[in-house]
Amino acid sequence: MRVAMVTESFLPTLNGVTTSVCRVAQSLRALGHEALIIAPGPAPATFEGFRVRGLPSISVRQFPTGVPTPALRRTLEEFEPDVIHAASPFVLGARALQLADHMDTPAVAIYQTDMPSYIQQHGPGRLGVGAANAAWRWIRRMHAHADLTLAPSRPTLDELRAHGVPRTDLWARGVDTSLFSPRWRTDPSTLELRRALAPGGEVLLGYVGRLAPEKELWRLTEVAQIPGTRLVIVGDGPHRAQIGAQLTEAVASMPGRPNRSPVFLGRQSGDDLARSYAAFDVFVHTGTRETFGQTLQEAAAFGLPVVAPARGGPLDLVDHGRTGLLFDPDQRGSLHDHVDALVGDAEWRSTMGARAEEMVRGRSWESLTQRLVGHYEAAREVRTVRAA
Repeated sequence: MRVAMVTESFLPTLNGVTTSVCRVAQSLRALGHEALIIAPGPAPATFEGFRVRGLPSISVRQFPTGVPTPALRRTLEEFEPDVIHAASPFVLGARALQLADHMDTPAVAIYQTDMPSYIQQHGPGRLGVGAANAAWRWIRRMHAHADLTLAPSRPTLDELRAHGVPRTDLWARGVDTSLFSPRWRTDPSTLELRRALAPGGEVLLGYVGRLAPEKELWRLTEVAQIPGTRLVIVGDGPHRAQIGAQLTEAVASMPGRPNRSPVFLGRQSGDDLARSYAAFDVFVHTGTRETFGQTLQEAAAFGLPVVAPARGGPLDLVDHGRTGLLFDPDQRGSLHDHVDALVGDAEWRSTMGARAEEMVRGRSWESLTQRLVGHYEAAREVRTVRAA
């Protein structure tokens, strides 16, 4: 198939949308398909041998946001795709879905970002609620152009259907088990990193992700105060200074200060990221607005027990009491209590981690992309029916 992937985010920007697009492109290549990637600039000229068409962009909250100029239509028409894949559509992807109708080309929309919740969080009171409702109206209108909208988790699928988004189905995400693997735990560099982070034998509590208000990182102050632990944070973003100050204050206020100060390792990828995951003992996630939660899968691939909120995407990724723990985000202290229980029981951590690694072992990106191609085929059938 010839697949035109129109994405709201791509390299050099690193986030869940970029990761998903890159892994799908790699798998499409391995499966013998052709692809074109259209993304906000600046972007590399090629990726995995596929052409990348960078479009003009403006910066919105440190993100390059693509501008849907006439070049988008020209590029799509020249490529003549069998299907248009709109990754987390909102601006570029919204226009691509409209063009799919004009071109009578099947279109699959990948719903990945809970934009209404983000908008509501950043708007005060009624203004935020009104803006979130407006976002849902935009999403319904935009996704009505798609022949199929794919949600990454069952809670997100239910939410889309509850808000009237038509023609929806489930498509999860893969995990790169060749990179994210327990083998890194015995790597000399990992062992050296662990000695540096936990010289007193501290239990390392790890977080990986963007440091932004929507990630609700203030919750980490609860776990930063668990005795005998050290919090290690991988990632960067606009909330870096604020969360750093909050965590430092939380540790400094402890009687006798039994914990070491939290460590920020910055943004990482590849082998560096793998070593950091492998150095952790427990993985902690705080955000309640995740449509999926890719870092939870990555942590599980290392054999780490995951503690995450019992809301949204984590409900599909954490088997409570078996592969990790789900805390109540509305109950203050719930996160602390769940993590504390794991900190005090190394055998329980090991058992949970082994089950978590087993759970994600078969979720390769190639197998998930094969399922995605099946959804492409289904979209072609829907397009034929809609056009009749």
